[in-house]
Amino acid sequence: MKILKSFKLAKGGRPFEKWQEFFKKSSDKNRSYVYNADSFEDKAKNMFQFTKRIITSSLIIIILIILAATMIVIIPAGETGVYHLFGKVSGREISSGLHFINPFANITKMSIRTEEYTMSGAVMEGRVKGNDAIRALTKEGLEVGLDITVLYHLEEDKASDVYKDIGITYDEKIIRPEIRAAIREIAANYNAVDIYTEKRTELTTKIQEKLVDVINPRGITIESVLLRNVALPAGLTKSIEVKLQADQEAQQMDFILDKEKKEAERKRIQAAGQRDAQKIINESLTDKYLDYLYINELKDRQGTIYVPISPSSGMPMYKNIP
Repeated sequence: MKILKSFKLAKGGRPFEKWQEFFKKSSDKNRSYVYNADSFEDKAKNMFQFTKRIITSSLIIIILIILAATMIVIIPAGETGVYHLFGKVSGREISSGLHFINPFANITKMSIRTEEYTMSGAVMEGRVKGNDAIRALTKEGLEVGLDITVLYHLEEDKASDVYKDIGITYDEKIIRPEIRAAIREIAANYNAVDIYTEKRTELTTKIQEKLVDVINPRGITIESVLLRNVALPAGLTKSIEVKLQADQEAQQMDFILDKEKKEAERKRIQAAGQRDAQKIINESLTDKYLDYLYINELKDRQGTIYVPISPSSGMPMYKNIP
C-alpha cells in the first residue's frame, strides 16, 4: 500500500529519480535479508553436525565401556567361577583374581569356603526355620531327635561338574537328604541309652564315614560331623538320669570302700612293722646294753659323775683304793 501511495504521489509531481532510489534501497535490503537467512541456515547445519558427532562419540564410548565391563570378571577370594558360553559349561574353573573373558560368556561364582549345614530343633538355629531336628528310630524302636551340624566345602577343581550335574543349590539337593538318610540308617543299630551316653561318639564317627562315602565322590568334601544334641522321650530320659545317678553313687561307694580297705591295709602294715621293731628291740636289750645307753646319755650332762655300783652289794665300786 505504501508503494502504491508513493507511486500515486509520484504521478502528482514527485521526481521519478526518487522512486528509482527507493526501489534500489528496497532491493539491497531484501538481498541483505536473504544473505542473513543463508548464514543462519549454515550455522544450524554446523550445530547439528557437531551435536551428531558428540552423540555418536558418546555412544561409541558407552558401548566400549559396556564391552570392557563384560570382558572383565573379578573372582573374590574363597570363590571359584564356572565358565559357560551359550549353554555349554567349560570344564575349566576360574580361580580368584582378575580375568578377561568372552563378552558373550557367563560366569557363575560358587563358594569354596567351609560351609555348615545345621539341622536343629531350635526354631532359629538351623537352615530351616522351625523344628528341623532329625527324627530317627533306635534299635528298640524308640524315636529320638538328633541335632546335627555338618561342615563341608566344594572342591574347586570339580565345581564345573557340580554346577552341571547338580546346580548351585547342591546343599539342599545332596547334603540335606544324605544327612537324614545316613543318620536314620546308622541310628537303627544302636539303643537309645547308648546314643545318649557312651556310644554317642561312635555314632557320630559312623555317620561321618557314611557321608564321606556318598558325598565326597560328588565333588563335595565332608570335613566333620557334630552331633550336638540327643532328645529322648521324656520318660526314658528320666529313667536314664536316675540310672546314671545310681551308677555314680555306686561308683562313689566303691571308691570309699576301696579307700577304707587301703587304709586298713596301711594300718595293718604299720602295726606289723611296730611289732617287729619291738620284738627286735626286746631281743637285743641286755643289762650291759642298758648300762651303755644310760652312761651314753649321762656324758652330755655337765657336773654329772658316774659311779659304778656293784651288782652284788649295790655299793659303789672303787678300784685301786688301799
